[in-house]
Amino acid sequence: MARKKGLYKTMKVIGIDPGSGIIGFGLIEQSSKPKLIDAGIIRTTIGDDPASRLVELYESLKELITEFKPDVASVEKLFFAQNVTTAMNVSQARGVILLALAEAGLPIYEYTPLQIKMAMTGYGRATKAQIQEMVRVQLGLKKKPSPDDAADALAVALTHLSTRSN
Repeated sequence: MARKKGLYKTMKVIGIDPGSGIIGFGLIEQSSKPKLIDAGIIRTTIGDDPASRLVELYESLKELITEFKPDVASVEKLFFAQNVTTAMNVSQARGVILLALAEAGLPIYEYTPLQIKMAMTGYGRATKAQIQEMVRVQLGLKKKPSPDDAADALAVALTHLSTRSN
């Protein structure tokens, strides 16, 4: 049987690992298999007032969306048990992230750390190193992606691809 052209729809996914000062992003494209487009971090200026840092994050994320034109966004959900101050700062950043993605008209999917670990390794207590290794393998990279925040964002994007309905 001959293979039909266009069997796989290409999809660009931006994955986001929220943080207060460092936000990871990863862009992948999938047609028949996932391919790395770009990954990195958005680092806001330490010492600036919180509102200025949120504006900086918002503008940086808008630039990424404009440059790469993703079809869908996947964002890690947050779970904090101890540090309330960190939770508040990351929650504010996460709100700005969701605003920028929604304003761009992107469908947004959210995944818990457990969902990401299960999708990437099949094990809910997987280590960061195990997840990074699976990101490397799934994207066919020679070495594990770095920094950690970018690798985490790629895992969020890959989780979306592995769990979405076809």
